Amino acid sequence: MQVPILKQGPYLIATLQSALSDAELLDLRDALAERVGKSRSRGVIVDVTVLDVMDSFAARTLSAIANMLRLRGSDTVIVGIQPEVAMTMVELGLKLDGVTTALDLEEGLAYFKRGISG
Repeated sequence: MQVPILKQGPYLIATLQSALSDAELLDLRDALAERVGKSRSRGVIVDVTVLDVMDSFAARTLSAIANMLRLRGSDTVIVGIQPEVAMTMVELGLKLDGVTTALDLEEGLAYFKRGISG
């Protein structure tokens, strides 16, 4: 399933519609890297609200996306991590190293509007 990537001013918003396979996560990574370059986006929000599980591959891939996009000049915010998912991630020792998180899309946009991303 392809993840829709919407442009909102200088930002991109990728909203997961369902759980993604490993291959689909890698497709999302590639699509975001391409779109950031084409649209010259200063920030990317990845909304994971629909996820009720996050495995180690997904956590590593989201962290890699944020690091890769930072190298391309764009900050990343992961929004919508459900409480149960957060608890499980902590219990399993999964981390989103170097990734900014926010409660929801509104908080993610507010993060960028405060000018934290440059």
